[in-house]
Formats: sequence, structure tokens, C-alpha cells
Amino acid sequence: MAIEHAFLPVLLGDEMNAYGMARAFYEAYGVKPLALNHTNMEKIHQSDLLTFREVPRLHIDERFVTALQAIAQEFVDKKLLLLACDEFYVKKIIEHKAELAEDFIIPYVDATLAQQLLTREKMYELCAQYGFQFPAMHVCTVNDYEDYDMPFEYPIVIKPMNMTKYATCIFPGKKKVNIAYDKNEKDSIFHAIYKESAYRDDLMIQQYIPGEDANMLVVNAYIGQDGKAKLLAVGNPILEEHSPEGIGRYVAIMTTYHQELMDNVKTFLEAIQFQGYATFDMKYDDRDSQYKLLSIELHNELSNYYVTASGYNFMQYVADDYVRGSKQSLTYVQNKHLWTIVPNGVLFKYVQNEQLVIEAKSLIRQGMATDSIFSYKDMNAKRWLNVTLDNLSFYRKYKKYFNNKGLSNI
Repeated sequence: MAIEHAFLPVLLGDEMNAYGMARAFYEAYGVKPLALNHTNMEKIHQSDLLTFREVPRLHIDERFVTALQAIAQEFVDKKLLLLACDEFYVKKIIEHKAELAEDFIIPYVDATLAQQLLTREKMYELCAQYGFQFPAMHVCTVNDYEDYDMPFEYPIVIKPMNMTKYATCIFPGKKKVNIAYDKNEKDSIFHAIYKESAYRDDLMIQQYIPGEDANMLVVNAYIGQDGKAKLLAVGNPILEEHSPEGIGRYVAIMTTYHQELMDNVKTFLEAIQFQGYATFDMKYDDRDSQYKLLSIELHNELSNYYVTASGYNFMQYVADDYVRGSKQSLTYVQNKHLWTIVPNGVLFKYVQNEQLVIEAKSLIRQGMATDSIFSYKDMNAKRWLNVTLDNLSFYRKYKKYFNNKGLSNI
């Protein structure tokens, strides 16, 4: 007999991020979240840890609120906790927060603060007031890119400012993020995006911080509705994805401890009266021995599961806070753990720091490693086949794309 729960998490957007969040909710409460998207999400159809529903045109403004209100009417007997799995739906929820708050619990800040944090120039201006360092950046448009004058040295990162629109564009050599090592490559990237695709929104040009994947750090925080920090964790992404569509996505994270960075993030978020989840992506710059802030995200990604795997269920914090009203004290995660979504063979071959490989192998031997995609509690025959094929594809993708972040896909 199915267990009835007084609340239901409703997850919007990216399917793999939804899966990681659903697994955390299921492990904490035995509840199966409802995952919604405007497209078919085949990879999570076979999961027994959630219920997926395709909602046509959910992403369209005129449809968004009415579709969610219909969901609320269907589950009128439950407290509905609304969470986004990508930036697009974070913005949608925050934009319509007042209307949705009648039916849903919404653990997000208001639009003014969200816009400051999710607009790169405004975010850097705000963070600079609290001592954060960041790489130099510039924004160019479809009208001025041909006359763009480089204000800093190569290499540079070229990234679309509107990832939602960019995702629908198709052109030769397309990558989620591009790195140009000289003027010719920069001009080729600009031409490919603005001349060979339908993309017309702005591009972010940013000074590239050299160094391997393991120079990255991610700081994850949960700030309660009382404005006080409840949980902070630091992860060292020891391997990223290198395929064109996945560049920069973390595939292996080792929990580490960095009190100074956690203190800085805590002070900052409490000072700006933040609430909910925040993810700070940083990279260590060998040239001046400082961590540089790259971005702040308000949605939960699949890699955030490293916090849950370390012994502190990340989703439990928001449910206990907003649904159960539990009192929560401040915790800095110190447990050592390895989170990954790639096979060990890929991990051991492509992590460039030999000491980290030794440490990863040690954690695996001690049973202190977790693959958030692979779960024995969620492994029917169809799902097993799906996961196995994905694991095999990682070998192929890393062989083809590892350390190729320029324009060419070959």
C-alpha cells in the first residue's frame, strides 16, 4: 500500500537535475516528487523515485501560471513545494511568485534580488562590495561584435547570456561554452554564432583562468526563511564534462573543507537577506593565488547531490524549514566523500591530478563514494539498460572531446 505524504515536491525543468533532487527527497521522506517539463524527459521515465508529467507549453508565459494552478487543484490536499531545476524555471517562478504563492510554497527571493544575482554584471558589482574576486568580463551584442576591442589578453571564454535561446540554435561547431586562444578563433566563434545561427542575444566575453578541472571549487549554501545560514558545503570538482553540449558540467566532486570561503558566502548571503539555495562556482587562479567567482546559481543541479551524499540531505533542509517548520542550526560540512556520475575507468584516466586519483580510489575502497544516477533502489530493467548505455557513452565522449574547448569539435 502506497504511503500518503502531507507534502509533495513539484520540480520544474532539467530532467537530470530533477532526478538528483527527487532521489534526495525520496531518501529523506519516502516521497515521490512530481517532475514537470514542457518537453518529454525520456531519461527519467523509468525511474521509480518520481512521477514525470509532460505539460505542453508550460514554458510559455500565458500558460505557465494556469498550468501550475491546475496541478495545485489536483493535489489540493497537499502542501506543494515548488522548486526549479534550471535557471529558466527559477526566473519563471520568481517572476510569478505572487500569483503562485496562493497554491505553492516558494523558497525563493523576490525578483529584485534575483535579477541582481542572475545578471552577471550586476552580480559582480554586488559581490565586489563583499570582497569577492572575479575575472574581467565584457558583454558584446549582435550590433557591436565585429568592432569588439579586446580589453584583456587571450585566452578568453565566450558564453551566450541567454542559454535558453541558445539551446534552440543549431550551427556547425556549436558548444555550450567556447574558449578562444587567439583573435582568429575569437572571430570564427563570433561568426559561427551570429552569422550561422539564429542567436541574437548578448555574449559574455570573460578572461579565461588557466588550470585543470580540479582548480574549480563549488560552494553550496542553504539559507533558511529566517535569513540565517543553515548549511554550507564545499566541493572540489575534480572532473568536468568536455563534450560540446556539456562543457563545464561537473561529473565528479570530492567534498573538501574551506572555512574562509564558507564564512565569506555565509556573510554575503545573510547580508543581502537571501533565502533558499545558492551555488557559487569558483576557480583558483595560480597567477595571484586567489579564488575567482565565476557564477551564482539559484537552482539545484545534479552535482549538488554531493552534499546529500556527504551525509547532509540537501532537500531535507528546505522541506524541514518551509513545510515542517523545524529549527535548524548552522552546519559546515566536513565529511569527506566522492560524488560522481561517470564510470571509475573514466575518472581514473582523465583526472589530471594524480594525488586526487589516489584519494578517489581510497574513498571508493572505503565505501565513501556515490553515483547519484546509479541507485539499487531505482534499477528496473529499462533503467539499468539506460544507465549502462550512458556509462559507455562517457568513454567515447572523453576520448573524442577531452581538453578540446575551442571551436572545433574534432
